[in-house]
Amino acid sequence: MESFWGSLQIELLDRQRWRTNLELAIAIADYIEHFYNPARRHSALGYLTPQEFEALHLPQPQATLSKKWSTEWDQGL
Repeated sequence: MESFWGSLQIELLDRQRWRTNLELAIAIADYIEHFYNPARRHSALGYLTPQEFEALHLPQPQATLSKKWSTEWDQGL
């Protein structure tokens, strides 16, 4: 958890000042939702991004053989 706060400080908070607490809250939520969670490499995922990890581990759709090809294969053609 400490690395999150360090990253937030360096990558967001130290880069600009906000006029209101609401602007700051929106910026933090945007950082977490659009950068930190989806794009950041995570050590628990083998240093992959969540998108890369999901692409490797989600079941891939099975290709279906055409009926003609599978029939020809069964007949030894």
